[in-house]
Amino acid sequence: MQLKCERLLSSNVWLNKQTLTIEHDKIISIRPTIENDAHLPLYKGSFVPGFIDVQVNGGGGVLFNQQPSVAALTQMSQAHLRFGSTGLMPTLITDELPVMRQAAQAIADAVSQNTAGILGVHFEGPHLSKPKKGVHDASFIRPLSDDELALYLRKDLGKVIVTVAPENVAPDIITLMSENGIKVCLGHSNADADTVLKAIEAGADGFTHLFNAMSAMQSRAPGMVGVALNTPKTYAGLILDHYHIDPICSEIAIKIKGIDKIMLVTDAMGLIGTDDDSFMFGEQKITRIGNKLTTDNGTLAGSHLDMLSAVKHAVNDLKLPLEDAIAMASTTPANYLGLRASHGDIAVGQQADLVLLDDDLNITALWQSGQSIIIT
Repeated sequence: MQLKCERLLSSNVWLNKQTLTIEHDKIISIRPTIENDAHLPLYKGSFVPGFIDVQVNGGGGVLFNQQPSVAALTQMSQAHLRFGSTGLMPTLITDELPVMRQAAQAIADAVSQNTAGILGVHFEGPHLSKPKKGVHDASFIRPLSDDELALYLRKDLGKVIVTVAPENVAPDIITLMSENGIKVCLGHSNADADTVLKAIEAGADGFTHLFNAMSAMQSRAPGMVGVALNTPKTYAGLILDHYHIDPICSEIAIKIKGIDKIMLVTDAMGLIGTDDDSFMFGEQKITRIGNKLTTDNGTLAGSHLDMLSAVKHAVNDLKLPLEDAIAMASTTPANYLGLRASHGDIAVGQQADLVLLDDDLNITALWQSGQSIIIT
C-alpha cells in the first residue's frame, strides 16, 4: 500500500510531498513524491504518528475496573481510536485483589491475541496515600503485598506501569520492580521531597498526572511537584483539559521539563465516545457537566478528555507548535514505555499508526497497524 501526502511529521521534522509505502503493519519506505506517483490519490493535510495514552480508565461506555475483560478492552480501544489514540495503557484504578487479577488476565489475553491498541496495563494504586486518594476508594488502599508484587511481575502483560505513593512503598521494592522492567510512577502522594528523591534513586522514573493528587511545591517544602519539575530525567503525565491544571501551570511544566519528558494523558473515564452524562463508580455517582467529571462533593473524578482534544488545547490554547504537541502525545510516551523502536514516529521500520489532520486539527483519516480505520 502506498500513501501520497501533502506533508508528514517524521522525527519531529515536517517533510512535504512524500509517499509512504506500507507492507503488512510496517512502514518500509518514505520518499519524495515523484511523477510515477501521479496515479495515487493525494491525502491533503498533515500525517502525524498515532497517539499513545499511558493513563486511560475507560471509554465507549465501559470502565476497566467494572468490566475487566478483553471485550471491554476492545470497546475502550475502539472508542479512543476515533480520537487518534492508536495505543493505550488501560488503567485499573485502586481495587481489590480479585479484580486486579481479572484485569491482569484480561490484559494478558488481549496481548496474546494482538488486540488492536492494547500495549499493556497501568495499575494506578492500590498502594497510595489516603490523604491524596482523590476519587480512589480508601477502603482498597493498602500496602504492597507479595500477591500484588507477583501480579506486577507477570511477563505476559506487555508494558506495565504501577503508580505508587513513595511514602507507602519501600525503595527496595521500587528497585525490584524497576529492575524487572516495570515503570514505577509516583502519584496520589503526600510525600516530602526527600522521600520522592529516594524513590527516584531506587528506580521510579515517572509522575502520574503532574500537579494533581500530590504534595504541592512551597517555598520551603518542594513536595512531589517540586521534585518532578526539578528532575530532568523523569517523565510526567499532564491532563491538558484545563480543569485538572491551570493552563499557566501546564505551560510552566512544559517549559521546565520539555516536550521530551511531558506526556499528554487523558485519564479518561468510560463516558468518552458516548452521550452519557453520569455513571456509578463504586458507591459514588460521577456526573459530567460539559467536559468536567466530578463526584457529588465536587472532587474531580478522572476526565472526559480525549487525546485529540489534548493536542488541540496544546496548540490552540498554549500556542505550542503542532509538532511539539504531537511529540507529547506520541513520541514521548513511546520513549517512556521503551517502544521507541516501533511506535511514536513516522519512520521506516515503525508500526504504521498514522493520523491525518486537516488545518483545523480534525481527523480526516486514520491507520492502525497499517489498516485503514473508518472514522464515525
